[in-house]
Amino acid sequence: MGTADPPDLPLSPLKEGTSTGETQGSEQVKKSVWGSTEAIDKDMQYGKSEKVGSKDLSSKSGRVSTEVNSEGLDEVTDKVERNYSVAAVALVIVMALYLVALFSTVSDLKLIPSLSLSQGMLQQTWESIKIDKPPQETTSSTIICDRSHTNYDLCSINGLCHLDIRNQTITLMDPTFATSAPIVEKIRPYPRKADNWIMSKIQELTLTSGPMGLTRSCDITHDSPAIVFSAGGYTGSIYHDFMDGFIPLFITANVIYPDRDVILVVANPRNGAFSKHKPILLENENASVTHCFTSAIVGLISHGPKAINSTRLPNSKSLEDFHNLLDKAFNTNIPTFKIQKPRLILISRYGNIGRVILNEEKVKEMLENVGFEVITFRPTGTTSMREAYELIKSSHGMVGVHGAALTHLLFLRPGSVFVQVVPVGVGWVANCYGSPAKAMKLEYMEYSIDVEESC
Repeated sequence: MGTADPPDLPLSPLKEGTSTGETQGSEQVKKSVWGSTEAIDKDMQYGKSEKVGSKDLSSKSGRVSTEVNSEGLDEVTDKVERNYSVAAVALVIVMALYLVALFSTVSDLKLIPSLSLSQGMLQQTWESIKIDKPPQETTSSTIICDRSHTNYDLCSINGLCHLDIRNQTITLMDPTFATSAPIVEKIRPYPRKADNWIMSKIQELTLTSGPMGLTRSCDITHDSPAIVFSAGGYTGSIYHDFMDGFIPLFITANVIYPDRDVILVVANPRNGAFSKHKPILLENENASVTHCFTSAIVGLISHGPKAINSTRLPNSKSLEDFHNLLDKAFNTNIPTFKIQKPRLILISRYGNIGRVILNEEKVKEMLENVGFEVITFRPTGTTSMREAYELIKSSHGMVGVHGAALTHLLFLRPGSVFVQVVPVGVGWVANCYGSPAKAMKLEYMEYSIDVEESC
């Protein structure tokens, strides 16, 4: 490995939070990671078990031996509801075992930036995705809606169609209209169909058919199909941006439009969403301008929270392929360099929102003492995705308490370590991060908070 320190990242480390709880007793890490003369098993064999406090944690740790003396781990003062102090001590050991073994096989890193998040929404041109087998097309112009799914409705307009922004209507220009009855369908193109409250806030679109030549003339004619969807609802949080937006958009593009560029038509746009796409925004666009497309899909296909079910895609695309697309979007000329220490991202929650590690500052200090470069990451609604991606992609691991910010696990390199601290009583929902972590081939583990560890 090289001896030079890595260059500064554009996103400077945030100031760590102030500890509001203290742990009585002593915690001593008796083996220094960097001073150890014991070899690290580069094959990272399974089966090693290390005890942390009263917990037995099986880990892929090689031959790293770490002992902890924690006489007073159960005694926590200045208790604050649903916050954690003791658990943080265990994280030091967990991350030491995993990250040191990982770092033994990793030396060179290439930072891959350049996608930006403004006010919580992605701003980058998506490219059409290649599919092995394109969907079958019908020979007649028609509108077909599939309403059989729990999470979403999906409508297909097969044929030249006309978007009238004034009345939120997409009209199929049907050459057989004189001999067929008009079609009228209504749809709210947001993949949370079962959530009646949020769906009531999603703009409803009308899909209909009409005779050729009797609709308004096309001011702008696109030689590509359109994907029409809503960027309203819960978007604005990175969790929902990916769960309800980017991942369903990736799935829909793979399933419907092979080998083709598409035009994005966005209803309920928020905070300048998709501005680099130059999409058609149904609320902000000049209503006097009409657009025509070769065909359109209205709605997004969802497989569930941060999920891509490859068995349901014609080309077996997976969450790894989605991650590769992010890599491709961020691929700019960032120098490759050697890193002196393994880098750990500590996701920070703060204030009175709950699920806070009370002795976070002490945790960071302990992690640094055992050999990590620790960067405290405290994302907000205006955090640049470019900078977040660049920071997390350059790390060897990430740890944090269950919450929306853990969505950043999608930025980790395959093989990186991801530790989720699971609060008391919410183990059932932890899988919304555990499943994608495993699908991306991250080294994933959970630390479940005990009742006596929760303040």
